[in-house]
Amino acid sequence: MRRRTLLAGMTGAALITATPAHARSRRVLHVHPGDSLQAAVDAVDGPGRTIVVHPGTYRQVVDVPADKEELTIRGASRDPRAAVVVFDNANGTPKPDGSGTHGTAGSATFTSAAPGLTVRGLTLANDWLRADHPEITGTQAVAAHVTGDRTHFDNVRLLAHQDTLFADTTALDAFDRLYFHRCYIEGDVDFVFGRGRAVFDACHFHTLQREVAFTPKGMVFAPATARADPYGFLAVHGRITSGAEDAAYKIARPWVPSYETTAWPSLVVRDTWIGPGIDAVTPYTDMREAYPWQAMRFREHANSGPGAVITVPQNRPQLTAEEAAGHTRRTYLGDWRPYARP
Repeated sequence: MRRRTLLAGMTGAALITATPAHARSRRVLHVHPGDSLQAAVDAVDGPGRTIVVHPGTYRQVVDVPADKEELTIRGASRDPRAAVVVFDNANGTPKPDGSGTHGTAGSATFTSAAPGLTVRGLTLANDWLRADHPEITGTQAVAAHVTGDRTHFDNVRLLAHQDTLFADTTALDAFDRLYFHRCYIEGDVDFVFGRGRAVFDACHFHTLQREVAFTPKGMVFAPATARADPYGFLAVHGRITSGAEDAAYKIARPWVPSYETTAWPSLVVRDTWIGPGIDAVTPYTDMREAYPWQAMRFREHANSGPGAVITVPQNRPQLTAEEAAGHTRRTYLGDWRPYARP
């Protein structure tokens, strides 16, 4: 398995060391090569601040705590490939202090619990590879773990293999709203997963070639929606492509965590082009027999492409036109309308 190229169109990019960021004003912080993005986050002293990340590769872990409200982190360039935040922890990676392993959530390169967070024009990646660490069995390696109501990612690249994007909520009874617009998300196993109420608007999902002999090689989505939440994941006006052979991947499987067995996963994929990498005959599968996907809230509507062809109707539950009217950006996000901003 080859390590992906994270930084496109740039040469000679050095790895970044953790040194303090320099603030040009109290409201805007600039992070340049040689600076620490985490130091800039720590320096945020009130709501509504902006951190501008200049082109470079920042090999570090970033954690945005809940008290950094209404923070914007954006790339200085319009090209999200120009500024890359990357690290390589996995679930089974030992912590430096010897207190155990990181766990899935702890493996994330970028973590945020801040309400009102906006991330724009960046790449967030986890370049940990299974082939480099055959001794580790906990192979989940998260690029971004996000919670916090009104989290907005726009034109962000999210790169990893297993569990790329952990779209979660701060608590079981918190229906945190997450909005991803024009994002590129790639991975192999369950690479968009979690409990969050998340809208993926015009996003591109890409399944990687995985060097295994079995199929399915993985799944795009693994929602774990709380039973009390009427909405889970909504993917609309996007596309699903693949670097693997035809029918090697599934659209989704339900995740009912052992610590939260009341979950009732919800996923709607609508108005989306689905490529041949998705198994059109049986696009869903189970994670565990005790929680069959047929008992979950999995639906489709008005999809197109070779991976969307309906050959066995019972394997592809469809929304009626009336039902589809209840699964839109507006119904999922309510009075928060990030998609209406200029």
